[in-house]
Amino acid sequence: MKYPEILPIDDVLARLDDFDTIIDARTPAEYALDHLPDAINCPVLDDEQRIVVGTLYKQTGAFEAKKLGAALVAKNIAHHLETLWQDKPRDWKPLVYCWRGGNRSGSMAHILAKVGWPVVQLDGGYKAFRNRVNADLEQTPQLDFRVICGTTGSGKTRLLDTLESVGAQVLDLEQLAAHRGSVLGNLPCQPQPTQKAFETSIWDRLRRFDPARPVFVESESKKVGALRVPAALMERMRASPCVALQVAREERVKLLIEDYQHFACNAPALNAQLAYLTDLHGKAKIAAWQEMATGGRMAELVDELLVEHYDPAYTRSIHRNFIQYEHAQVVELADIAPASFVAAARALHQG
Repeated sequence: MKYPEILPIDDVLARLDDFDTIIDARTPAEYALDHLPDAINCPVLDDEQRIVVGTLYKQTGAFEAKKLGAALVAKNIAHHLETLWQDKPRDWKPLVYCWRGGNRSGSMAHILAKVGWPVVQLDGGYKAFRNRVNADLEQTPQLDFRVICGTTGSGKTRLLDTLESVGAQVLDLEQLAAHRGSVLGNLPCQPQPTQKAFETSIWDRLRRFDPARPVFVESESKKVGALRVPAALMERMRASPCVALQVAREERVKLLIEDYQHFACNAPALNAQLAYLTDLHGKAKIAAWQEMATGGRMAELVDELLVEHYDPAYTRSIHRNFIQYEHAQVVELADIAPASFVAAARALHQG
């Protein structure tokens, strides 16, 4: 077979897990917005170089731009060969793509093929991949979702983690979104991904699930932090069977203090987030809650937040949005000990 082999997106996706390395030849900025699952960034032009070549193209002409671009591309590919791929065996199978499958990935694929590696170039590049992800996510996923419902602090995320540890299929949207799904949901030192990257992560998880087995997912709202859950997926989740996780309120308070230590130990940061609730609860109530935070009265504060903010909001939302909640399978936890979650997870996983 002649290499580089140029394949359309359907053929590439059919063997996506067979490639030893997936190489994104675009700039670091393009890669940061989104990329194929597990791809590494090996730019043939970095962000600044691409701007320089593009400016030269507009101001001077294609010939001069191509001369400069070719020199830069050759140097960058040589650097990748020297630093990343010198130890690769003859049968190393890389996939290479750029924005549209044109000059940038073509240059890299040509050189890798000349070395003797069975390289594949994605025809249409990232744009073709993005179109496929969009098309797939616009369809209702044909999966048997089981929606884990429960008031704030009942341990939905812990149950999902435990379900995954015992072998169940889990779609953890909060993990993929790097957000816990509430006004206090921002994770410390971990920004959320871009919308496109979030959607690619969801697409990648969905394609790996066995349709014959249930997929456990949390009862999310349409947005997780700043990110939107794909509409077709949301529609399917809201029509799916529910599991109602029930835990005593004092246990929920303990769990929330454990999970939100970054706020429990940082009253100014917590108070800044509480301020976002002013329109809902008024300045006097927010000031009282902020005073509790400043005074270290975390258990009292969390309990009030549950009773006056989170639980009423949850009750309104769950009955309105998840049509099978009235018939939910009830799972009661005596406490938030790991053993309790393991027992619940095993019972759900086994059926």
